[in-house]
Amino acid sequence: MLSGYRIMWMIVMFDLPVIEKAERKAATEFRNSLLDMGFEMSQFSVYMRFCTSQTQVETYCRRVEQKLPSGGKVNILQFTDKQYERIITFRGKAKQAAPKIPDQFDLF
Repeated sequence: MLSGYRIMWMIVMFDLPVIEKAERKAATEFRNSLLDMGFEMSQFSVYMRFCTSQTQVETYCRRVEQKLPSGGKVNILQFTDKQYERIITFRGKAKQAAPKIPDQFDLF
């Protein structure tokens, strides 16, 4: 059984240069590679991914590192599903319902 203390979330946050055409292309390729790895866009430069273990988090950290563009700043956060349950989200001034854990089907 999956435990909320062992299930992990990853957030990749980035601020990439997009002044030059080559920089925009690199930023787009990086975003697309995150999507190809199963990340979902939470905000424009914030992508999230559900992982079943710390080992899987480490695997995806290495994959993200391999796709880093040459410029900009990228941060990777990791936290347990129990911590994720405590996220407070607003749309405008309206508080949103707590995030839902992905279904078992979505894990694989």
